[in-house]
Amino acid sequence: MKIQQMRRDALGMSCDDISLDVITISSWLSADESEAQKIMRRRAGDSADELVLMTSSNYIIGAFKPACHISVTFTDGKARKQVPLKKENGRTVMVPLFQSKENVSGKISIEPVAGKKVEHNGIKVELLGQIEMYFDRGNFYDFTSLVRELDVPGGLYEKKTFPFEFSTVEMPYETYNGVNLRLRYVLKVTISRGYAGSIIEYQDFMMEVGIEDCLHIEFEYNKSKYHQKDVILGKIYFLLVRIKIKNMDLEIRRRESTGSGTNTHVVTETLAKFELMDGAPVRGESIPIRLFLSPYELTPTYQNINNKFSVRYYLNLVLVDEEDRRYFKQQEITIYRLGDAPTS
Repeated sequence: MKIQQMRRDALGMSCDDISLDVITISSWLSADESEAQKIMRRRAGDSADELVLMTSSNYIIGAFKPACHISVTFTDGKARKQVPLKKENGRTVMVPLFQSKENVSGKISIEPVAGKKVEHNGIKVELLGQIEMYFDRGNFYDFTSLVRELDVPGGLYEKKTFPFEFSTVEMPYETYNGVNLRLRYVLKVTISRGYAGSIIEYQDFMMEVGIEDCLHIEFEYNKSKYHQKDVILGKIYFLLVRIKIKNMDLEIRRRESTGSGTNTHVVTETLAKFELMDGAPVRGESIPIRLFLSPYELTPTYQNINNKFSVRYYLNLVLVDEEDRRYFKQQEITIYRLGDAPTS
């Protein structure tokens, strides 16, 4: 069978979404075989649609090359715990582990193939929580769906990087891979190209539910409104401790939100990180807090200014156990300029 015929057969297929990954053509042909046997499979769960044509003894890779390359990196990718995830094709990959109500943030890099220009109708990233029944393969039931617009319609001529953030994501269920179904969380990057076919890339990550009835803490502080040179005073009480805590930090985070609706863009910065404890606490123990704000460049809190943007501040308590699982307790605070009366 000629390669040209293979390409015609392949191009005749219905392929709604063109994945970023290389579509692989693997082939085999016996000595007395006159016509190729064709096996076409659609794997919606993998990061690419896979096309398999059995025609010769050599692998022909890259018959259909992507228009660009997409890569996703997480903000704390090097520090975050990585766990193995078995893909549908049997291959095991390492993916980052998240807890519910964590921020999922990072950067998406898109690089067109050398000498090519990618025209598009917009670029977006989605955070999806999905359930797939294997007897109904290809149909996903989304129980979590968040979207961020990365770019307006235009063209890509060279490598471009887009920051993204999904704040305090509610992920109610733990990742599960079973015999008849799977529950997964993915980041889905889509480059819309109209008649040319959208370019789609998937990035898996794992979610683990915190252990209930094992950790109960109370975070007490003297007030919720502080001026820029103020001091945060408070205490942390450990009411129930059934897990081995390794360390505990207090962070000041600034969250900047711009736009509205599906065009909302959120960026979170960690302005300060203060170690409160190194070692395992016991039930009934209390940890004092004294955090000076003057060393940090804090602006006043801005709430929905002209329906265009907001700037908010949070105290974020982070506890890490011996298995590097993280537990969070977050509280919003108001920052005002000294001399200005804080708004109610």
